[in-house]
Amino acid sequence: MNGPAVYELSSAPASWRIALPHTAAAVPVARALVRTALAELEQGAVCDTAELLTAELVANAVEHTPGETPIELVVELMPSGCQVEVHDTDPAPPGDLTCPAGGPPDPWQEHGRGLLLIRALSSSCGHRPTESGKAVWFRLPVVPPQRRPSA
Repeated sequence: MNGPAVYELSSAPASWRIALPHTAAAVPVARALVRTALAELEQGAVCDTAELLTAELVANAVEHTPGETPIELVVELMPSGCQVEVHDTDPAPPGDLTCPAGGPPDPWQEHGRGLLLIRALSSSCGHRPTESGKAVWFRLPVVPPQRRPSA
């Protein structure tokens, strides 16, 4: 896909579906879009975590799927939190997303921590087949506001 990302607000008011280019340029765009989508949650830690995990999913989709077909970012806001999905054209499941294999990543390697971060920081994560490949997703809960002690 050449040119800017295609932005399309889905029919549900609390759901975004966005096509992104199959290049590394999609990562900062996806982070910004997630930040914008989650702004109404007013939850700084949730937004920061969602941006980080989204960047990991988008980077994996760009790096590990062949071709130039756009990838798709889906952000759904729910009363209990949010779910972020990244769709790509490769039907193969992502490495060890839900079931770690082989122990912790080698501390000397540059790669291999993204799925570990997703498992560790999300409330749940997984993947599912789609008509054109797969969707890899994670969920984050809304953190209840802290009560301030009365003076």
